[in-house]
Amino acid sequence: MQPVFKSLRLAAVSLVTAAGLCAPAGAAEPALRVVASFSILGDLVRQVGGERVAVEVLVGPGSDAHVYSPKPAQAKQVGQAQLVLSNGMGFDGWMARLLKSAGFKGRHVVASAGIQPLKGAADEHGHGHAHAAADPHVWQDVARVRAYVKNIAQGLCAADAAGCDSYRSNAAAYGQQLDALDQEIRRAWSAIPAPQRLVISSHDAFGYYASAYGVRFLAPQGVSTDSEASAQGVARLVRQIRQEKASALFVESIADPRLIEQIARETGLKASSEGLYSDSLAPQGEAASYLGMMRYNTRVLIAAIQRR
Repeated sequence: MQPVFKSLRLAAVSLVTAAGLCAPAGAAEPALRVVASFSILGDLVRQVGGERVAVEVLVGPGSDAHVYSPKPAQAKQVGQAQLVLSNGMGFDGWMARLLKSAGFKGRHVVASAGIQPLKGAADEHGHGHAHAAADPHVWQDVARVRAYVKNIAQGLCAADAAGCDSYRSNAAAYGQQLDALDQEIRRAWSAIPAPQRLVISSHDAFGYYASAYGVRFLAPQGVSTDSEASAQGVARLVRQIRQEKASALFVESIADPRLIEQIARETGLKASSEGLYSDSLAPQGEAASYLGMMRYNTRVLIAAIQRR
């Protein structure tokens, strides 16, 4: 057993005594205790759960779930939770070990369940071959997030039947906001000629956005920030940028900027002063919610292309 997960198990054991303490007579009904794996999913759970849920997020705003390593203290969050939600598709693959190590006894819901994943660009890992990984960044297509909301509502209902009507009502209302946002993004891109819709980002996190809204994204890294960009791959990307006269170059909020800075030097492009949010919400400001993040990304992408 890896040391961090051994520590997590020990931390979780200490919760047994605390969990056995009875609430005082007349105490208010406690909120459903929910843990979400990362910030975007946490926001979706809050929208559906409303006041009946208390949501904690393991990988908070500004942090990268691809390379996350659970902390022993977070065993308390998982051990006390009645419901845990993860993205699935390999995005938060550490979750299964964390649940086991923390002795989790509640319900675990995979928010992307039932969604057919796209395949990311072929990733080379230094073994003389390449393969296309399942792309876990489903939330970059607003319409597909309706499936997340459905899975979240079902998970909440299963964990808290008394609140099911509330969860379903919240899910329906939020679904209407998602539909409106999806149409808003489509209208925004309709003003940009298709040949101009070319964007360079840090890693291959925008495949669903590209498929949904007709935008081309090129990236030096694969679907995970943990993948390595080969020198040959970067050289090919630089040549393609020059040939196609791309002008929109972005560093993502969770990414190491050095690779994009290298591409900027070699192509003469200047990276946008406004970063993109791919796998994480912003700690505050416009992109601190899922709806806000998608509006923000769309606004800065189109602004960069229009400046060419």
